[in-house]
Amino acid sequence: MKILCIGDVVSRVGRDMLFKYVDDLKYKKNIDFVIANGENATHGRGLARNAYDELMRAGIDAVTMGNHTWDCKEVAAIMKNEGNVLRPANYSKGCPGEGGGVFTAKSGERVGIINLIGRTYLEPSDSPFDAAEREIAKIKKSTDIILVDFHAEATSEKLAMAYFLDGKVSAVFGTHTHVQTADEVIMENGTGAITDLGMTGPQISILGRECTPIINRFRTGMPQKFEVAGGKGQFCGCIFEINPENGKCTDIERLFIRE
Repeated sequence: MKILCIGDVVSRVGRDMLFKYVDDLKYKKNIDFVIANGENATHGRGLARNAYDELMRAGIDAVTMGNHTWDCKEVAAIMKNEGNVLRPANYSKGCPGEGGGVFTAKSGERVGIINLIGRTYLEPSDSPFDAAEREIAKIKKSTDIILVDFHAEATSEKLAMAYFLDGKVSAVFGTHTHVQTADEVIMENGTGAITDLGMTGPQISILGRECTPIINRFRTGMPQKFEVAGGKGQFCGCIFEINPENGKCTDIERLFIRE
């Protein structure tokens, strides 16, 4: 089976790119299930109801989050009522929502998804490694097909997670840095991995934001207002092909589409 994983969807531009490419990719690539990181979908910060609804209309099956999970208050109600939005599993147990879930693909196969957040250069959270083991133990009761979105800053932490989970899950993909890496690999024990899927959003931008204020901040050190950029978009992600018999990754296709 083939699972399309889409990197951080940023603002109106990113959502428009989903409408332009998801259905076409589903048809041409015979995609069975689609995952998108939606923590930046509402004006670059969080996931509000209108943005969630657009992601669903664009053909997204499950949404993962990250450090901007709580930037829109509506997200807690969305998690409770819809069931297909995950927040990092290593957040406090008192947080709304779930960090892992099992979903049904169009092929009828059950797909497990785990959302984790890194601890390097990000706000304090519980161990993502311990959380991963807990969620895997639960999901393995239903399926061997498990994909992990590790929303983290440091390449080293993402690679550590990929090696830690090699052979335990089908794929580990990084999100958060908004820059796609060219290191996709099927690891020794059959887990597909890539350090970062990249950003689906404004092409002419710095991580989805207007360039000039960020340049001024780097030049002067003075506070600036970072607005999301507009204009042409880009679409970033990966297609992981998974053997449903054993949950191992058999192929990875990296996607980077620029308008």
